[in-house]
Amino acid sequence: MRKFLYAWRYYSLGHDQFYECIKRTYKNNLYSLSQGNFVAAILAFGFAFFPILIESDFIISIPYFITGLVALLIAILSKSKLKQVEKQKLQVNRLFVYVLTALFYINIIALGMFLDVWLHRDNFAVTIMVFIVCALSLFIFSPVFNLCLTLSSMAVFITAVVLVKSPEIYIIDICNVLFSGIIGTFFCWRITMLRLVAMQSAHKLEDERNKYLDESMIDELTQLRNRRDFMQTFQRYLCNYRSSDDWLCVAIADIDFFKKYNDFYGHPKGDDCLRAIGGAFNRLRDTMGVYVARVGGEEFALLWFEQDIAHVDTVVSRVNKLMKAMKILHEQSNISEYVTLSIGVYIEKCGSSTDAEEIYSLADKSLYSAKGNGRNCAIIRGRDISQYQIKAP
Repeated sequence: MRKFLYAWRYYSLGHDQFYECIKRTYKNNLYSLSQGNFVAAILAFGFAFFPILIESDFIISIPYFITGLVALLIAILSKSKLKQVEKQKLQVNRLFVYVLTALFYINIIALGMFLDVWLHRDNFAVTIMVFIVCALSLFIFSPVFNLCLTLSSMAVFITAVVLVKSPEIYIIDICNVLFSGIIGTFFCWRITMLRLVAMQSAHKLEDERNKYLDESMIDELTQLRNRRDFMQTFQRYLCNYRSSDDWLCVAIADIDFFKKYNDFYGHPKGDDCLRAIGGAFNRLRDTMGVYVARVGGEEFALLWFEQDIAHVDTVVSRVNKLMKAMKILHEQSNISEYVTLSIGVYIEKCGSSTDAEEIYSLADKSLYSAKGNGRNCAIIRGRDISQYQIKAP
């Protein structure tokens, strides 16, 4: 029995996974409410004209018009809420969705009651049976909520037919509505189960895709972005920039005499050095919003926008301070007792070029100039500025 209840409440999918999946369905339910009620309103208004045109009976048209108006109101509320959620990226209020769904169900069941109990009291009920079987299949809710709505509508219908119809008719109607309730509950449960399974599979595949995509874009050693991600991001930076951004800055940083460091201390120590520098660049990203990637063995690339060209010095100085604070010993260096960087920076006016390879090549030339000027410094140049040097402390 316990196993059956767990399966009925979808806990067989995983209790936590089920509730996480249900949270994602509220937006889909809002969409279903919007679309379903628009269709219901059109049909109700359409059927409302038949008694007027054929029989000139305005009284019979009133329930159709009321059903159409209520359906239209629910559709407008659902659509409005959906737009608000998408625009402001808010969480959907589940109580709001439950209330609108209950109103939708009450609205169509009331129409079914009018047709099958009041209008055709001498005939067997058909319309309400169809509504009971089909109405809740549009949505994804817990089976408890669906069962409560179904049982409530069945109870109201049975009470009405007993009061209005003759025994030989209402006995058949009661049997039919009980059968419809069972079929509707089962189909609703089964359809929802299949939707949830499909949704879980889709989200699992999406998560795995994102995970593998991230892994393909991240350098495992330093946890910085890799060369592939850098080239994609670089192209995006060239084409997409804010109107307030005037300059795109590209910097290439290279560890001075890193081959000597590896040869003297060994490759494990070299990996530790790269990890430490990767951590420093990650802090630079977090504090100053600078994009950093490892594009080669000991080579790193940086991207950022500037409004004031003079602020480039601030970023370069921050990099030098981070390197100085780490004090990674380098006994084989010809210029310092600690690990240092040579940096080449190229500055391009935003929108003046979209050739990533050319700009990267110009930044690389700045790096070679820094190495030629004694290393442990930064060379900054650009199409519209004179080249100058920043010496590391």
